[in-house]
Amino acid sequence: MPLRFTLRQLEYFVAVGEAGSIAKASEQVNVSPPSISASIAQLEAEFGIELFVRKHSHGLSLTAGGRVFLKEAQRLLSDADALHDVAGDISDKVRGPLSIGCLTTFAQLVLPSLRRSFENQHPDVRIRQFERNQGQLLEMLLRGEIDAALTYDLEVSQDIAFEPLMQLPAYVMLPEGHRLGGRDVVMPEELCEEPMILLDLPHSREYFLSAFRDKGLRPNIAERTSDIAMMRSMVANGFGYGVANMRPLNTLSPDGKPLVFIPMGGDLRPLIMGVALPNAEHRTQAMDAFVKHCRNFVGEQGVIRK
Repeated sequence: MPLRFTLRQLEYFVAVGEAGSIAKASEQVNVSPPSISASIAQLEAEFGIELFVRKHSHGLSLTAGGRVFLKEAQRLLSDADALHDVAGDISDKVRGPLSIGCLTTFAQLVLPSLRRSFENQHPDVRIRQFERNQGQLLEMLLRGEIDAALTYDLEVSQDIAFEPLMQLPAYVMLPEGHRLGGRDVVMPEELCEEPMILLDLPHSREYFLSAFRDKGLRPNIAERTSDIAMMRSMVANGFGYGVANMRPLNTLSPDGKPLVFIPMGGDLRPLIMGVALPNAEHRTQAMDAFVKHCRNFVGEQGVIRK
């Protein structure tokens, strides 16, 4: 007797299995919780197994059978996505799913506008986005959890291809009225006595600190944060200076206070923003279209200052 289930039901089941709750899965797939609950119940009835243990205070947890079922459902959905890719290549049409990661330090400046313009041009492509730090993005690429990542050329291994988009030098971020705010350039030596608000993210922090370490200097780290918006607000409110490579067109902090961006002198190399992808002989039509769109977007849009 043929099985009566849909890929959509499997998608909802996988979303719940990965998220650990129907509420979180509902946000991810943009479907109401009752619809997801009904789909899971239909799968359980169809296959005659219990997929989840219901815990009122702790959400859902997979049963032993549910964990096995989850792996097979993930594989089946991956195979179904591959069919979309093949169909797109055969028809020469840009379609199918894309999972795109973006570095947290500039995701809010770049990703929404870039994604909107790409999806307007290619409505048959479905994008899922992830904002992560550099280490997490590289791991997700190597594990095949995302198709590409908008990020910097920091610690990119030989297993990952990197398509450069834009060169971004380092800037010193200062509050308005700071004694160094009128300079054309600020050297690391001039900052050693100033309190520093360090953007404390894997790979990023080592890059920023190398501006001092390579000169035998030690910065005065007053605060650390993994949130660039918090760093901007801390700087704007006079708690110290920051160092960043992304200089937005709007130089106000999140709480509305003005910031000053001065080029950083010394030997700190500019970072290259680009698209990181797994090394592969073949790329889908959707992936090629996304990389091309990124190149055009960076060249035409005014979301950041070079």
